[in-house]
Amino acid sequence: MSSPAAKSAPAQARNGALLDVDGVFKHFGGIQAVNGATFGIAPGSITALIGPNGAGKTTLFNVVTGFYKGDRGAVTFDGNSIFRHAPYEIAQRGMVRTFQITKSLAAMPVIDNMMLAAPDQPGERFMNLIVRPGAVRSRESEVREQSMELLEVFNLTQLANAYAGTLSGGQRKLLELARALMARPKLLLLDEPMAGINPTLGKRLLEHMQRLRKEQGVTFLFIEHDMEVVMNHSDRVVVMAEGAVIAEGEPHEVRGDQRVIDAYLGETQEDSTT
Repeated sequence: MSSPAAKSAPAQARNGALLDVDGVFKHFGGIQAVNGATFGIAPGSITALIGPNGAGKTTLFNVVTGFYKGDRGAVTFDGNSIFRHAPYEIAQRGMVRTFQITKSLAAMPVIDNMMLAAPDQPGERFMNLIVRPGAVRSRESEVREQSMELLEVFNLTQLANAYAGTLSGGQRKLLELARALMARPKLLLLDEPMAGINPTLGKRLLEHMQRLRKEQGVTFLFIEHDMEVVMNHSDRVVVMAEGAVIAEGEPHEVRGDQRVIDAYLGETQEDSTT
């Protein structure tokens, strides 16, 4: 377990970490949204990031993935510094995220949403359309096939030609996850993947996470408020409160930590009785 000040994560996790977050700070005016957050994510793991509302979880996600510029600290991914890099640069290195509020392109068909996420498309360069039309068509056909395979995995094949804006909230969550996988990520960050979806779709999403970890070695870091999901589907749990990491460890360890009970679990239990 880390100390309340979270000066360093356990040496074993940090030394072999795929993602290493070290002393990250981010403030907005007089509000310290992230306060020295420090932890490591081991490759091939599923890690939950929890904490009460306002703990700084999503802000930290935004800093780590380049959507916010951190004030100071260090973020290393796959052995390379990515702190304050642009989101597209970070995604190109293999770290991709989804959002709490889905970001599908509502006025485009589902299949086009998927194909846009694929890397290495020669058709994105105008001259290739003229001098390499065969390569453009070949890659486009390959990307379409990969897209349809992923849509089948997520039971969205029948909606391939539907506009993304017509999908239910749960279906949009699955589409966003499927689209993220088109980028071939090493690490996938999910911001409240269970929020707003029915239990059946939620169960399917969790099953896909486990399968992707097992079959493709994808590493996951996800923000979640559903403690049943956290305790039953994560290898490790990182807990934030007031912008700082106050504890981390295996789910059973975190469950019994008094700091976690005071900062998060106690609040959740209290809320459930009112």
